[in-house]
Amino acid sequence: MNSYVTPPFLSLAGKKGLITGIANDKSIAYAVAKAIVELGGEIIITYQNEKTAQYTRPLAAALGATDFLKLDVTEPESLETVVAKCRDAFGEIDFAIHSMAFCKADDLHGRVIDSSEDGFNLAMNISCHSFLRMGKALEPLMAHGGALITMSYLGAERVVHDYGVMGIVKAALESSVRYMAYDLGPKGIRVFAVSPGPIMTRAASGISNFSHLLEADAHKAPLGRTVTIDEVGALTAFLCAKGSSGMTGQTIYVDAGAHIIA
Repeated sequence: MNSYVTPPFLSLAGKKGLITGIANDKSIAYAVAKAIVELGGEIIITYQNEKTAQYTRPLAAALGATDFLKLDVTEPESLETVVAKCRDAFGEIDFAIHSMAFCKADDLHGRVIDSSEDGFNLAMNISCHSFLRMGKALEPLMAHGGALITMSYLGAERVVHDYGVMGIVKAALESSVRYMAYDLGPKGIRVFAVSPGPIMTRAASGISNFSHLLEADAHKAPLGRTVTIDEVGALTAFLCAKGSSGMTGQTIYVDAGAHIIA
């Protein structure tokens, strides 16, 4: 916890929200949760299944999460059940973090034109459409505005070797952010995609030659390095705070500047 008084435009005191996608203490979503709690926010954390819960339950407890709920967006009514419990616990929601993505290995590693219909639809459902559904489900709980934030990657804008179908899915996700921002803006609900540089997380381990991607980004980035999950967490927490109240609809890069280099 920071020892200094948080300026009002950075404080999340009294703010409440939902955080999805924590797999372990190396997850970007965990760093986001930690940053939000340090700024005074209250959180509900979700887990995907009992296997993942054994790793995330202690983290939720350490962060003082108000609740720890199962969320599997492939299961009917799972998201709606979580949102109902958020309503019961908090009444209103000020922010929600969507940090989930999935693609079958065969579809991820192969040519995009060889991707299976079922695999493509599954990747799009979990990684993109679930964010749209989350926005709709949380809209009634954001009567006084709020922030919806998802996680993207540079592969949405440029071809990244071995990123395959996920690049197409992330492009759709970033487009969804813009359209959601347009739809929800009149209600004061702001929408963002945060696009970190490559970070070694459990999800990243499924990408072929990921270590080479880390090295290449560190070499070309103006800051001469890759970023940390804590840096991504700090930026995401800022987007939940008053200091970012004039922003919406953007994809914001946290990649040591690597995205500006061809």
